Amino acid sequence: MASRRLNPGEGGYTGRMNARPSHRAPPTPPWRAWAGLVLVVLLPRWCPTAVARAQAPAVAERDEPAPIEELMEEDPFGEVDAGEGDGADDGAAGGTATRVKPPAARTRLLPIDMKIDRRVPIPPALPFHMGREIAQTMHYSGAPWLVRESRQREEDCRMLLEALGVEAGQTVCDLGAGNGFYTLELARMVGPEGLVYAVDIQPQMLRMLSRRAAQEGLSNIRLVLGSPIDPRLPAGAIDLVLCVDVYHEFSHPEPMLARIRESLSTEGRVALVEFRGEDPAVPIKPLHKMTKAQVRAELEPAGFRSAGEFDRLPWQHLMFFSSAP
Repeated sequence: MASRRLNPGEGGYTGRMNARPSHRAPPTPPWRAWAGLVLVVLLPRWCPTAVARAQAPAVAERDEPAPIEELMEEDPFGEVDAGEGDGADDGAAGGTATRVKPPAARTRLLPIDMKIDRRVPIPPALPFHMGREIAQTMHYSGAPWLVRESRQREEDCRMLLEALGVEAGQTVCDLGAGNGFYTLELARMVGPEGLVYAVDIQPQMLRMLSRRAAQEGLSNIRLVLGSPIDPRLPAGAIDLVLCVDVYHEFSHPEPMLARIRESLSTEGRVALVEFRGEDPAVPIKPLHKMTKAQVRAELEPAGFRSAGEFDRLPWQHLMFFSSAP
């Protein structure tokens, strides 16, 4: 009978059948050769489970896919606490070619200070403050809007940053930092000798910010989970507190302003940025706009005094305040 090679994996057999006589063994009777061929061909049909079971260890060892967590891109809205590990071992186990290992810049996440004193009671939020309706805090699922491509054109963010007068070596705070649109720029402005406190009340925002800071290689940022009544800033240490489109969302303005005032250094200032409530052409809902008169009426009784204004931004007020004597 002619020599025949079976396809690899056919019936679990990968060898060669050859009816040629051998000097080491008597020739195989023809009926036995045919019987063996029938078994090889028909056994998978008669007992597929047995064949599959016999082949399973080899297949599992060769073709087992990597865990799905290692194949997926990291979810920016995930529940992983950036303070619990640096992720240096992600995707490293097993050495399979299909596993995705994060770039080196993403492996050193900044920790998040989440040590809020839960024993301190937070009073119920009031719907109004001094006649102004308080807006709801933007949910972290809306974070992409903060880094939209059109933001520079609409708000002239570069001009805003220049108007702040931030200097190298200063300690500043981005209050209501979100996913870090301004935090990262402030970190570059203060330089390695300076420090930026990034404060937000949503840990999901801070996790996104931690990843972005790691991608940019910035380490002079401290991520702080604040509460609705306390930004948890060190007393007398902050040279500038920047609040961009966030003050009107403070659910407890009075205690927040008191803590902000305590955090200011001797020459410290608050920079309040809000969409102009006086201008109907600014395409923002009235609930998320404030007039200059409203801002002064709320900050001056809280112990602040005007320290300058900048009126060249397309849609927003930029108002500076310092601590009153």
